[in-house]
Amino acid sequence: MFSLRTRVFLFFCLIAVSGLAILWGALWLGVSRNPDDLSGAIVLAGISGSFALIALTVAAWLLFDEIVVKPIQRLAASMRARAHTGVDVEVDTYSARFLGDLAPAVHAVSRRISDSAMETARAVTSETSRLAEEKARLTALLTEIPVATILANAAHQIVLYDGQAAEVLAQGGVPRLNAPLFDYFDEDSLRVGLDRMNKTGLEQKFELKGLDDGLVFEAVLKPLDEGDYMLLIEGQTMHTSPNVARPLVYDFELLGKRPTGDLATTPLRSLVYTVFDTETTGLLPHKDEIVQIGAVRIVNGRIVAGEEINQLVNPGIPIPASTTQVHGVSDRMVQDAPDIVHAAGRFHHFARNSVIVAHNAPFDMAFLRRHAEKCGLVWDHPILDTVLLSAVLFGANETHTLDALCTRLKIEIPEMHRHTALGDATATAQALVQMLPMLEGCGMRSFGEVIEETRRHGRLLQDMN
Repeated sequence: MFSLRTRVFLFFCLIAVSGLAILWGALWLGVSRNPDDLSGAIVLAGISGSFALIALTVAAWLLFDEIVVKPIQRLAASMRARAHTGVDVEVDTYSARFLGDLAPAVHAVSRRISDSAMETARAVTSETSRLAEEKARLTALLTEIPVATILANAAHQIVLYDGQAAEVLAQGGVPRLNAPLFDYFDEDSLRVGLDRMNKTGLEQKFELKGLDDGLVFEAVLKPLDEGDYMLLIEGQTMHTSPNVARPLVYDFELLGKRPTGDLATTPLRSLVYTVFDTETTGLLPHKDEIVQIGAVRIVNGRIVAGEEINQLVNPGIPIPASTTQVHGVSDRMVQDAPDIVHAAGRFHHFARNSVIVAHNAPFDMAFLRRHAEKCGLVWDHPILDTVLLSAVLFGANETHTLDALCTRLKIEIPEMHRHTALGDATATAQALVQMLPMLEGCGMRSFGEVIEETRRHGRLLQDMN
């Protein structure tokens, strides 16, 4: 068993010996073919030797790429995933077998990181349990109070809403953290109360109108520090069990944040992502139709529990039996479902002011854009594709299907959820959450830097489609 240095030395010795053999072989060929013409012999030797040297160079490059470059890329990707996501990734020691002790050393470091992570996890488990118990008590307390509670920052974006508020917000669309209150309530009526509150510095009682005609709420505004405020809507009670509804959704990090104008320079974790997937009647966007839309949201680098869309869509055409076998959606299931106009409109509202993310986004977006005019929608959202992110982080030569990506990142998709719109959207979102710190670890901290890097791998999407 040779050492790594010996292997590298022998590799270059092989190149040197092969080069000399080509040189003398070319000279012999030239002289043997033109024994009486020295210039002709030299020309023939030069031509044949040049082609042979090119072939040697290509062979050496292919061999070096296979036994050195690709294994190093795989080791680097494994270590990056382990360092930035906490995923216990198996180190591919077999593909790196020609790199001497590098793969075992990487494996040892990875094991040590895993052990340290386990020790840290045990240390915080008890504190996490205590916080969970406190949240449960707070949730139970808020559920008994017949007041819908919404906390908003100075930019009028939702920071917290309870179960009662979720039912109020749902009358204007799917509730969303970080969404402007004006997406759910009449802006003029809300600003009347806000102006009075800001002038007096005191809480204000006022009539708050919904977006639908005739929808009016008795509301109270309470000022907080730095322009933040509470919006309380009286007389609201839960119509569903607190164990079924999401009783309390919040992210207090949003209190200090303000919208930025330049998307390209916005840090990755400051962006809101809407991750979605569709199931369709077939694979041809110009003639097939959507039968299901699933979507989840990511705020501050975390998936927001409960903020999701799981919408069946009536395609208006029969669903082939072979397609039903893949995603499980049948004609009977969608016969009373809304059409694409309603479903696309709901998703469009859900994705407002966010980056749309999908695995192979051109495929899913083609279905939505085909009906854009009929739906009265403009799909001008910034888009991020996890296929390209996978290529950036793990190398273009790897497999970049959703299953392959989830296998690398140790993400399990329950069999019953695979090839369902919400199941695949959730898996894609989990992958994105893990890839964001990996991208930052590679020096890509802003949205513009990531987009610039993904453009180098655009060919992958063309090949997939």
